Amino acid sequence: MELSMKDEPRVIATDNAIAFIKEIRRDHPDILFHQSGGCCDGSSPMCYPSGDFVVGDHDIKLGEIAGVPVYISATQFEAWKHTQLIIDVVPGRGGMFSLDNGRERRFLTRSRLLGRTP
Repeated sequence: MELSMKDEPRVIATDNAIAFIKEIRRDHPDILFHQSGGCCDGSSPMCYPSGDFVVGDHDIKLGEIAGVPVYISATQFEAWKHTQLIIDVVPGRGGMFSLDNGRERRFLTRSRLLGRTP
């Protein structure tokens, strides 16, 4: 079955995530997200000050949420190319270097297949 990806953003955010992004931007106005591929912080969406993270030649911009760009590595995109990422917020501690760390909430990525109704 061919999946229709037309008019479907590859990344969206819940209302709670958008509110949390606004909170973080009061302290750090210029931020970006990079979908972590594992290692120390699992596969969390990592939130960085834009000047503290170098977007690589092999990173792909998935889109923007609340005016904030969201990137993923090309290899991880290849594995997830048929999914829509949904950035959400849950209780807990954020990734070690992510701006959500220490706020008692953290970003979490959920997903669904593109071309399917939620």
